[in-house]
Amino acid sequence: MSRRTRLPWQKPTITPHRAGAMNKFGASRYQFFQPDVDGVEIARLVREFGSPLFVISERKLRENVRRLRRAFATRYPRVRYAWSYKTNYLNAVCAVLHQEGAWAEVVSDFEYQKARALGVPGSRILFNGPYKPRAILESAVAEGASIHLDHLDELYLVEDIAERAGKKIGVTMRLNFDTGYADPWSRFGFNIDSGEAMDAARHIAAGRSLRLTGLHSHIGTFILDVRAYISQVRIMADFMKAVESETGCAIETIDIGGGFASRNSLHGVYLPPDQVVPSIEQYAEAIASALMEATRRRSGRRRRPPTLILETGRAIVDDAEVLVASVVGTKRLPDGRRAVVVDAGVNLLFTSFWYHHEFKPVRPLDGIPEETVVYGSLCMNLDVVRHSVMLPPLSVGDSLVIGPAGAYNNTQWLQFIQYRPNVVMIHEDGAVSVVRRAEDLEAITALERLPDHLGNPYPHGLPD
Repeated sequence: MSRRTRLPWQKPTITPHRAGAMNKFGASRYQFFQPDVDGVEIARLVREFGSPLFVISERKLRENVRRLRRAFATRYPRVRYAWSYKTNYLNAVCAVLHQEGAWAEVVSDFEYQKARALGVPGSRILFNGPYKPRAILESAVAEGASIHLDHLDELYLVEDIAERAGKKIGVTMRLNFDTGYADPWSRFGFNIDSGEAMDAARHIAAGRSLRLTGLHSHIGTFILDVRAYISQVRIMADFMKAVESETGCAIETIDIGGGFASRNSLHGVYLPPDQVVPSIEQYAEAIASALMEATRRRSGRRRRPPTLILETGRAIVDDAEVLVASVVGTKRLPDGRRAVVVDAGVNLLFTSFWYHHEFKPVRPLDGIPEETVVYGSLCMNLDVVRHSVMLPPLSVGDSLVIGPAGAYNNTQWLQFIQYRPNVVMIHEDGAVSVVRRAEDLEAITALERLPDHLGNPYPHGLPD
């Protein structure tokens, strides 16, 4: 063999044979490849828009929200769906869901203003959250938003705003309680068991500016046991009956919040999502049946079954978006495991702290799959986007599809060390739009101000 064709020498290694290793249930999970999103080749998207790259499917978004609305509307007579902005508040995502009839569910002045800028009227906004500044509450009262009271100080503030505006407005009270199936979120809302919620309801009834017209609770996130929702609905219905009897109010809406799980795999859960995550129809059947049973004796205009409000976010958007990342380096770790470095880290895939996302090559790859650690691109030891996944041998430039990635990554991502990338949406006709352009230095520093006396980094000349 000539010198020119001789292969480079590599230090030999001894590694345990892990190919096709079984998990604790006796079966290995085969890694498929994914060449496209909605028929658009991922390789083409990377060439045009760079890597890393978030890719959203408009088709999947619409399918998911239609399925949710159909599942509940066929089981309960009055249902309202409000899109949870904090889950993914990219304008294009919100606009698609509003076109499908969703209201806006917001938890801050920023999100409220964002919904209004998108053309959502105040009368179709649910305003949640523990902190609502006075100025934005004044706008919400004037524009007819549904305000969900979180604590007594907020109740007094809204009461004062309504009195000064000369209005009597309907409000919703957020409740907290123990369902017996999920850890209670006692930091939000008024507690039922301590009597705090009933005391607040009495205060509202005794005043001149507020009417209690709705009840709201959110029992947690990624709820896998539908019995938690059955318990939630029964507790809220019991409180509804008690508060109507005690104060004479008429409850028009029961808002059960969100928390439906997506088809993602939580850390510490060994069974695949298809086996542990309830379907939308299973959530709907449990919730609607419990609410129908709890309210079947109500009659008349003031006592008809209340409107059921849903605020689920994760189950709608998570599997409608993926992150495409490219391999920038490969390694063999001291313990023999294979490792790769990709151009996207936990700054972009924040949910990797609690999910085992799926990793799929965009093309078939030769070689025996091995246990692989996937590191991100940050100069931080905690930047591990997957601690262990079976992958075939990868080379620099190979792309991986990571998902589901639509929930919380575009709202909790960090501007840390590196620029955030393009986000594109594939439309139902196959066209592709950039819905958030990649950052650059100008975008990152636009809000900074450099004092004049700091404008020259070396006022005394370059150091030796």
